[in-house]
Amino acid sequence: MIITVTLNPSVDRTVELGAALQRGQVQRAERTRQDPGGKGVNISRALELSGEPTLAVVPGDSNDPLVQGLDRAGVRYDSVSVGAPLRSNITVTEPDGTTTKINEPGPELDSNTVDRIIDLLIARGAGAQWLVLAGSVPPGPAPNIYAHITNRVRAALGSAAPRIAVDTSGNPW
Repeated sequence: MIITVTLNPSVDRTVELGAALQRGQVQRAERTRQDPGGKGVNISRALELSGEPTLAVVPGDSNDPLVQGLDRAGVRYDSVSVGAPLRSNITVTEPDGTTTKINEPGPELDSNTVDRIIDLLIARGAGAQWLVLAGSVPPGPAPNIYAHITNRVRAALGSAAPRIAVDTSGNPW
């Protein structure tokens, strides 16, 4: 099994325009789409589609659109309640392929929430092939949070710890 962790997941909304974006004007969308997203969530969605066992670990309440989207997509997940709505990211695509993205920062994760996520990873991680820590860091955790998670998982699981991959870039959120 491959476990993915997305500390800053999002509901990804894509708006397809029928003409070039006209700043300051009202335009009608040709199509819209909404998907659960964030790097780790996207990895789990792809793994699920390819038949590879996966578990997405995310912050989020059971009534959050992201968590409900994971249910609809058939992606196995564990979530830790945060008591706040998760972020939405908006992608606007124009007919010529020009794409504009607007990414929200996401809710602040306090140290208690991060500790509950790490405890969940330790509980689920023994025997997993990989632990993938992916995506941006939301407001709250220190910029080195992925190193902290890695150290805690390895210390707790020892030789039963999965291999760990990190996919992130830039500053937190």
